[in-house]
Amino acid sequence: MLKRLGIKSRVLLLALLPATLMAVLLGGYFSYVQQAELQAQLLRRGQMIAEQLAPLVAHGMARTDKPLLERIAAQALEQADVRSVSFLAPDRSPLAHAGPSMLNPVPIGSSTHLLLRSGNDATRYLLPVFGRHRDLSGDIVPSEEDRLLGWVELELSHDGTLLRVYRGLFASLMLIAGGLLATTLLAVRMSRGINGPISQIKQTVIQLKDGNLESRLPALGSHELDELAAGINRMAETLQGAQEELQHSVDQATEDVRQNLETIEIQNIELDLARKEALEASRIKSEFLANMSHEIRTPLNGILGFTHLLQKSELTPRQLDYLGTIEKSADSLLGIINEILDFSKIEAGKLVLDSIPFNLRDLLQDTLTILAPAAHAKQLELVSLVYRDTPLSLIGDPLRLKQILTNLVSNAIKFTREGTIVARAMLEDENDDGVQLRISVQDTGIGLSTQDVRTLFQAFSQADNSLSRQPGGTGLGLVISKRLIEQMGGEIGVESAPGEGSEFWISLRLPKARDDAEDQPGEPLKGRRIAMVEHHDLARQALHHQLEDLGMEVSTFASVEKLVGGISAAHLAGQPIDLAVLGLTSYDISPDRLAPQVRDIEQLGCHALVLCPTTEQALFHSAMPNPDSQLQPKPACTRKLRRGLGDLINPKRLRTDTAPPLGNRAPRVLCVDDNPANLLLVQTLLEDLGAEVLAVDSGYSAIRAVQDSRFDLVLMDVQMPGMDGRETTEKIRLWEAAQTGPALPIVALTAHAMANEKRALLQSGMDDYLTKPISDRQLAQVVLKWTGLVLRTRTTERAEWVPEDDVLHVLDPEEGLRLAAGKEDLAADMLAMLLASLEDERRAIKAARDAQDHTLTIERVHRLHGATRYCGVPQLRAACQRSETLLKQGDQSAGAALDDLDAAITRLAEHARSSA
Repeated sequence: MLKRLGIKSRVLLLALLPATLMAVLLGGYFSYVQQAELQAQLLRRGQMIAEQLAPLVAHGMARTDKPLLERIAAQALEQADVRSVSFLAPDRSPLAHAGPSMLNPVPIGSSTHLLLRSGNDATRYLLPVFGRHRDLSGDIVPSEEDRLLGWVELELSHDGTLLRVYRGLFASLMLIAGGLLATTLLAVRMSRGINGPISQIKQTVIQLKDGNLESRLPALGSHELDELAAGINRMAETLQGAQEELQHSVDQATEDVRQNLETIEIQNIELDLARKEALEASRIKSEFLANMSHEIRTPLNGILGFTHLLQKSELTPRQLDYLGTIEKSADSLLGIINEILDFSKIEAGKLVLDSIPFNLRDLLQDTLTILAPAAHAKQLELVSLVYRDTPLSLIGDPLRLKQILTNLVSNAIKFTREGTIVARAMLEDENDDGVQLRISVQDTGIGLSTQDVRTLFQAFSQADNSLSRQPGGTGLGLVISKRLIEQMGGEIGVESAPGEGSEFWISLRLPKARDDAEDQPGEPLKGRRIAMVEHHDLARQALHHQLEDLGMEVSTFASVEKLVGGISAAHLAGQPIDLAVLGLTSYDISPDRLAPQVRDIEQLGCHALVLCPTTEQALFHSAMPNPDSQLQPKPACTRKLRRGLGDLINPKRLRTDTAPPLGNRAPRVLCVDDNPANLLLVQTLLEDLGAEVLAVDSGYSAIRAVQDSRFDLVLMDVQMPGMDGRETTEKIRLWEAAQTGPALPIVALTAHAMANEKRALLQSGMDDYLTKPISDRQLAQVVLKWTGLVLRTRTTERAEWVPEDDVLHVLDPEEGLRLAAGKEDLAADMLAMLLASLEDERRAIKAARDAQDHTLTIERVHRLHGATRYCGVPQLRAACQRSETLLKQGDQSAGAALDDLDAAITRLAEHARSSA
């Protein structure tokens, strides 16, 4: 507030504020003192009048002389401020009175002294008159000296006193106002004497600011202000001299600039040419990378593909070993190519990140599962720890995050000879929209020096550049990880010391996604009692948390023997333990010693699940009664652990990974590729899987084939001479627009790895894409996805091909037994349940079909399809799958498929009746 006041206002404030404050304080003080003194004088005068009246009226009261008393009362009214006078008898009856009635009540108190009571307007006095008061009149009788003769009562008005107080207050106010007026006039005069020269200084400074450096200040009539004016004048002279010098310099510089303009213009032209050349070089580089990607991946596709085909043929062990070496070398070359292309995309700023929901725990555990064989081959322990307060459902690019984690964990495995590798995920910060995560990978390896850490995130650099370093890698993995994390808005760093291991960490902020229902504890595991053994401390902690997160009550034991004893004691105590998880290695216990321990556990009604390194699964396979459901690899994956334990509790949920049988007919596939090796590879893979294949080598041939024949699927190469895959697809879509029927699924076969490739393919009209090199499993999956027709694939249990002349059976007891995990009673129950519901399902499908309720028809077929997945009914299952797929695609042949489904139901029912 004071900063906004000018000098004049401040002078006035400085002069008036203290004077006003002092005048008010002194005036108030003296007015108060004067009022108090006048009030005291009034009270004393009233007391004196009452005491003077007492001797005068004593004789009259003794004789009850009312006329005398009335004359005295009348004379008393002539006293100043006396308002009313009364003389009372001893019993306080009135003897004489003068003046108006009294305002205040009668004073209360001792009757031997003067009493008074004050009000706002008057004060009332009451004085007793005794016999001794007659002493003044000379007729006192000694015996009557203390006799009460009566009372003197009078009332004094406050009006006169108040008037004198008001007069004094008015005089004080007038004096204060006069003094403040004089002070104000003096302050105004002084402020003008200061403000005037300052205004002159201000105007002169403004003129100097505007460039009028000739302006000067005159004498201002004050020693201090004259010194200030002289200083400003000297400053103006200095500025004027500096301006003249500056102008001279500017003129000189202008001349220099004028002389150099031609040189600068020439340089600008050269820079523009250089920029155009750089842009052209960048374009050529991008095209080169795209072409090289295609040209390198294309022969790799042939190498890997025909290597897989050769491995399926009859070869000697040495030939298989050679093929394995070729396959590993080709995979390594493909990994190096991918890293170089990723680095090039990042450098060009063309890498686009996805933003999709994913599960953090699954991402971390899947990464460790993939890399577990390499770690277990070196006898390393892999552990994943996700702290409980860390949200699991997030939104981001899971593919790139997995790429980063894979690189970090792979490096940790590479440079760790013994010990543990721990991947942790923890929460740093959280709000309603997102979370700040910290994910770290800690190892017990060789560690890094300060110099290594400084060069660690530089392109094409290795932490160990010695001749004895472990081979592998381009030196781009950490650089790509750093660029990816930075593009996601996060950070990456490392904490390490030589010989003490390393800890790589990333800090990243990600939005939240809706929680996954599978992450919540549920039946049948919730509340179950489970025992566990794990000798590694961190692995035991991680496994303990995983089991608790599944809603189970966990008991931990130090060894297998103690676990068996604990389960036996709990069984005898009537509190049986339902499940046991054993995290073991062959160093902890041999498979031969484990087998009887597992049998003892099973006999106590407890189901055992063993977790072992991937390199030792074959050793422990023979120790388990049912290794397919009771043996899982380390590190434990929460979802696999949930399913495995749930299947042990409820065997009806057991499923196998056997591939579904061939459907009603073989799919017809059109393959388009300009490379003969790739074309032959894809054709051979598809024909071996049971498909009918037409192979063409150009986009023009593909368009003619589509127009001449009907296909279930087209596999389209992207980069072809003349007409590439995108243009071919667009022309096929234009032709389809004039036709009737559903669109033909077109899947791209691409070796490209450049940014936005997927979006460009989908925008051109393609439905999906496969990245070269491809495998028979990928082909079978994509055919099933887009046609609903099932190709023959090898099962996970046996590497045997299904004969081409094999006919689908109406009822296959062996398949039913296999689906029921070898339990005959369970297989019989599952088949009986299916047969009992067949007629009801048939009527429901027919009713939905007759009502033309497309959604309900799909729902009823899907329900029957789910029931056939657990029974050995190949024909019915194939018919259900084909019908459901065609219904979802809106294919016109869905009606015929439903007729086939009805016929399959009839055949199964008749077969069951004839068998009974």
